[in-house]
Amino acid sequence: MPVVVVTDSSCCLPPEIATRFRIRQVPLHIVCDGVDYRETVDEIPAEVLATPGVTTSGATPADLEKTFAKALKDSKGDGVVAVHMSRKLSSTWSAARVVADQYDGAIRVVDSRSVGLAVGFTALVAAQASARGGDRDAVYESAVREAATIESMICVSDLDHLRSSGRISAASRMLGSALSIKPILHTVDGSLTLRERHRTFSKAVAKMIDAACEIAGARPVSVGVQHSDAPEAAEQVMAELQSRIPDVVTSMTTPLGPVLSVHVGTGAVGVTIGSTLTPLD
Repeated sequence: MPVVVVTDSSCCLPPEIATRFRIRQVPLHIVCDGVDYRETVDEIPAEVLATPGVTTSGATPADLEKTFAKALKDSKGDGVVAVHMSRKLSSTWSAARVVADQYDGAIRVVDSRSVGLAVGFTALVAAQASARGGDRDAVYESAVREAATIESMICVSDLDHLRSSGRISAASRMLGSALSIKPILHTVDGSLTLRERHRTFSKAVAKMIDAACEIAGARPVSVGVQHSDAPEAAEQVMAELQSRIPDVVTSMTTPLGPVLSVHVGTGAVGVTIGSTLTPLD
């Protein structure tokens, strides 16, 4: 079997896409009132996401070990490439490295330097490289290239969720809340930072679309839109992106998973622009 690609549940990939490309996912966790829910494995009640004091955590070493061992066995010696969310946003990457070090180079771990669908696109690029017959090093390098060039932005209604979870600084929170200003956030070298701020959410979304179109230019790109319980807004954003970006190789609209929704709050909408994903049809 070709090289097997593993990622974590922050990737936001639709199950049918992950299954089609044989991408294995390790669950992240939500803890509420002493109950530990595994994302994509356990049913997580909607009210959990709005419960004060709810926390999240990365993939456990035990889950990583189990998934890596099965993936390596299934690869029949070709190896495993694991693509995980930014090491600056989660403990998952570091836990994956510790587990992978036990396998003498058979498992290579990629820091996607991002989160959400940007992780998913990077894992897909790796899976496509594997499907083309690439060896472990070639699959790893394809993922590293995508991680270095992919762009990801998100508009949130406020920064309180991100500040309380430690994912963004108090100073950025103040900029976002002053005069009801709505922020556009983006990932820079693996960290989530403030890109722009606007007085209304609709203006922020419009500016995010403008920025995405500028990033895409006329080159072939993959376009992703993700959202937290805002499907209509996400579809509108995707429609405008497809009408304005001249060469969309593939596109995908998907909800954020429960773990990421805890951090960004209801109503968030994000855009991801990738550079090396080939058509999925």
